[in-house]
Amino acid sequence: MQIKIEEARKQGKVGLIPFLPAGFPSREQFWKELEELDAAGAGVIEIGMPFSDPVADGPVVEKASLKCLADGINLAWIFDGLKERKGRFNAALLLMGYLNPVYQYGLDKFGADCEAAGVSGLIIADMPFEESGFVKDAIEPHGVSLVPLVGLNTTRERMALYAENAQGFCYFVSVLGTTGQRESLPAKIKEKLAEAKEVFDIPIALGFGIKHPDQLKQFEGLMDAAVFGSALITHIENGNTSDSFMEPWK
Repeated sequence: MQIKIEEARKQGKVGLIPFLPAGFPSREQFWKELEELDAAGAGVIEIGMPFSDPVADGPVVEKASLKCLADGINLAWIFDGLKERKGRFNAALLLMGYLNPVYQYGLDKFGADCEAAGVSGLIIADMPFEESGFVKDAIEPHGVSLVPLVGLNTTRERMALYAENAQGFCYFVSVLGTTGQRESLPAKIKEKLAEAKEVFDIPIALGFGIKHPDQLKQFEGLMDAAVFGSALITHIENGNTSDSFMEPWK
C-alpha cells in the first residue's frame, strides 16, 4: 500500500483510495467496478466488509452496506471472489470494517485468507489502539498491515502510539462524525495534518467527506492520498460508472 501511494507522489499526484462495500451495487457488478477503479488509477482499493451496526458510517455507506448484507455478502464470499481474481489488480487491496465479523471469522483464518486473496491491509473502525495488539499479531505474519485511524481529536501523544511500528499508511479522519459527502471541511484539519506528518513516517491519507479533488488544494503538502466512498457510491447509484467518477482525479 505504501509503495502504491509513494509511486503517485513521485509523479506529483495524490494517491487515490476509493472505497466500495463488497457486493455493491450487486454481486456481479461489484467486480466490474473494482476492475474500473483499478484501471482508472486507484493506488489502493478499500473493500468494505458489510456489518449490521456500522457506527462510523454515514447514511450512504450504511444503506449500501445493509443492502449487501441482505444480499448475503460475507467474508467467505469476499475471499472466494478475491482468490479467483488474485493477481489481476494493480492496486493494493485493503479490507475495511468492524471487529465483530473479523473476530467471528477467526483471526488466524482471516490472516491466512487475506494472504491467499492478495489483501495487504486492514482497517478496523471500532478498535482503539489499546485493543489492537491481538489483531496485529494474527495478521502481520501474513503480510497484512493494520492501518491506523487518527483524527481531529487525536493528541500528538496518542498519534505517537499509533505511529510506532505503523505500516501501510495513516488514515486521517477529516471530521468528528461519520462518513459522508461534505461541501467544506473543518479549518482545524491543516493544523492536525501537519502534526500527523511530523509524527508518522508513512503516507497520510485524508478521508471522510471527500468528493472532488478541488477540496484537497488547501492541504497540498500535508497529505499524500485521498479516500472517497460516499460520493463514489452515490455516483454509481445514479447510474454512472466508476471510471467517470475517477476522471477528475486523473
